[in-house]
Amino acid sequence: MTTRQDIILVGGGGHCRSCIDVIEATGAYTIKGIVDVAEKVGQSVLGYPIVAADDDLPALVGEGPLFLVTIGQVKTPDPRIRAFERLAALSAGLATVVSPLARVSRHATLGQGTVVMHHAVVNAGARVGANCILNTSCLVEHDAVVADHCHVSTAAVLNGGARIGRGSFLGSNAVTREGMDIGERCVIGCGVRVLKPVPDNRTLKG
Repeated sequence: MTTRQDIILVGGGGHCRSCIDVIEATGAYTIKGIVDVAEKVGQSVLGYPIVAADDDLPALVGEGPLFLVTIGQVKTPDPRIRAFERLAALSAGLATVVSPLARVSRHATLGQGTVVMHHAVVNAGARVGANCILNTSCLVEHDAVVADHCHVSTAAVLNGGARIGRGSFLGSNAVTREGMDIGERCVIGCGVRVLKPVPDNRTLKG
């Protein structure tokens, strides 16, 4: 029988709920609690208690569980980056969680702290960085690159050889042309078709 690993989730909002569903489906973890703002301690998310606030992280790390950043990301990656970097600075163990309903090629790579949601596909030769969200039913095609701290949203498609820069967001049903470059800290809106390179810090509205 496989031993479950203890895991603590950092962030108790809507994205946390989706992550809980994925984590439960894996059968690989025991959720020991959630970290959120101090005023929410004692509340619960889908039956799991909010046990601590950010200032309690050093003590929690000392107990030896894995951690996953479960803060959402749309307009800015900064809250996720801050949480991830604080955990890294504390030498916390960072989980990489893949839904059993997802397909990740054995020829692809995933960074620490990344979550791959239900029915997402990561194809051969793709490289996904740390602290990324690959959301429900998205596609990261062959040889595509997703840099650290990105969110590829629901049903978005990053076609073969495309690249998305650090801290960027690719909205629901957005599609990139093959080999296309999206810069750092970009926000690509819902349903946008990316047919030419996108410089850093740009927003394309759907």
